[in-house]
Amino acid sequence: MAKSINLLLVVISLVAFAPLSLSHNTNGGYLYPQFYDRSCPRAQEIVNSIVAKAVASDPRMAASLLRLHFHDCFVKGCDASILLDNAGGLVSEKRSNPNRNSVRGFEVIDEIKSALEKACPQTVSCADIMALAARDSTLLF
Repeated sequence: MAKSINLLLVVISLVAFAPLSLSHNTNGGYLYPQFYDRSCPRAQEIVNSIVAKAVASDPRMAASLLRLHFHDCFVKGCDASILLDNAGGLVSEKRSNPNRNSVRGFEVIDEIKSALEKACPQTVSCADIMALAARDSTLLF
């Protein structure tokens, strides 16, 4: 059972992140593996270390980060809108019925964002953090 779940995670990861690995174009503002090499050289290292620490503390967090990214992308694209809190009378994706008590890992994304803001203020987007965290969570098996 565990082997089939790991295989499923690998397949989902390959499908979800194939555009990242196939994109070598440095134009157009698309995320590709070297996107932050100049503007935030330690970005991938920071994300990876925090994800690894979170997964070491709670092994289920690897799947949770992948699922969090999936749920963000499911509604009108991968824009990190799932991280937004309720405002006024509007219910956010984060607290919507399908996601309530279901998706988790928000605190890991918050920790990554905080560390990246210290290293490279206003450089790495939340959407990119979620993509990198989801990618790294699948590589830790």
